[in-house]
Amino acid sequence: MDATTEQSATTERAPGRRAALTLLVMCSGMFLVLLDVTVVNVAVPAITTSLHATTAGVQWVVDAYTVTLASLLLSGGILGDRLGRRRVVLAGLAVFGLASAGCALAPVTGALVAARAAQGAGAALLLPGSVAAIADAYPGRAAQARALGIWAAVSSLALPAGPLLGGLIVSEAGWRVVFWLNVPVVTLCIAGAVAWARPAPRRPSRRLDGPGLALATAGLAAAVYAVIAAGAGGPAMAVAVAGAVAVLAVAGLAWVEARAVAPVLPPGLFRAPAFRAANLAALVMNLTSTGLLFLLTRYLQSVLGYRALTAGVLLLPLFLPVVIISPLAGRLTARHGPRPALFAGAALYIAGQLCLLLVGPGPGYPRLLPALLGVSFGLGMFTAPVVSTAIRAVPPAQSGLASGVNNTARQAGTALGVAIYGALAGSPADARHFVTAMRGLGLAAAIAWLVVVAVIAAGVKANRG
Repeated sequence: MDATTEQSATTERAPGRRAALTLLVMCSGMFLVLLDVTVVNVAVPAITTSLHATTAGVQWVVDAYTVTLASLLLSGGILGDRLGRRRVVLAGLAVFGLASAGCALAPVTGALVAARAAQGAGAALLLPGSVAAIADAYPGRAAQARALGIWAAVSSLALPAGPLLGGLIVSEAGWRVVFWLNVPVVTLCIAGAVAWARPAPRRPSRRLDGPGLALATAGLAAAVYAVIAAGAGGPAMAVAVAGAVAVLAVAGLAWVEARAVAPVLPPGLFRAPAFRAANLAALVMNLTSTGLLFLLTRYLQSVLGYRALTAGVLLLPLFLPVVIISPLAGRLTARHGPRPALFAGAALYIAGQLCLLLVGPGPGYPRLLPALLGVSFGLGMFTAPVVSTAIRAVPPAQSGLASGVNNTARQAGTALGVAIYGALAGSPADARHFVTAMRGLGLAAAIAWLVVVAVIAAGVKANRG
């Protein structure tokens, strides 16, 4: 693999217009996927009133998407490698678009939850395939790192766009329009993918490991469900059953994969230190950043007393620097390899988390600002090289699988972050306890990132582009 990679880097030509258009289409589709993770949160009150939804029902309107997306991401990456990435991306876009229309037309809560789960399935097909398609369009090390920097910037922009765009649409046009808007954008993405994305070679000679794929999906779904249910104070029996299913599925997966002719997770995949480091880093990154975001939205509104729209604006320093820094991190990775950007991002992120120790229960947004900026600049430096490292650690034929594993780690971190941070911080009505928990979690996140730095130092070798 190293020789092939070096050869492609040596013979790399400047990417053409077709590669740039492929990048545009894949980033647009990915933007929709990530936007729908957060955009529905601001529509929850309107959905509750419109559909007369219960608390549990409206919670699953949000969580059905996350559970399905996290549990099927690995499958989406594997199917892309086996059946052709463009084909799977097109299928994901089609499913996502049809499910969005189903969400907009849903007459009752149950129908909306089912359509949201279908959206998650489409997103799981689309997301790993889109990253792999970008890697195919930019095979050279330097160009690929720069393209993934742009991808990271667009993905970061989706986070603040969700609450802000969703709030504007819901207040002006109603919650159903939030889903209707996906349909024309998906249609344009399908047309662009057909026109510009190059078909990657399939691998039809290898059989698909059905049992392994089913066990991996069941294990992920059960684990994510257990985390969300536990964090939301769900029934103890349901949490215990889901946890037991997850453990049994993982044990069964290990047994099946040891005997499979074409395993879902090749035994050598996680033997690469760089691949292990990249996925641990991705999990910790999303766990700590998404958990912090969950607390910050509640802190600004319920503790400091800001209105929802004002709180969204005050969170822009957490997101906008990421959009600016991520392409720069891609260029730095292209020129000097991933380690400088990874270490710089981790240092900034740790500093930002430690700045949470300055936050108090009284008015004082300026005290929060250093934490927002440190975390944002750290994420901007860190995201692109993490994705690039995961993809470059495996043979090109497994880039879809590598992307699926890395995105699975990130989405699992997202679910864990919201559940863990929410459970430990409790209700913001007890402002003193809430702020104390937020400070403690900032310190714990800094320590976790120090562990990530140690793993990266041991596992990720500097690569020259």
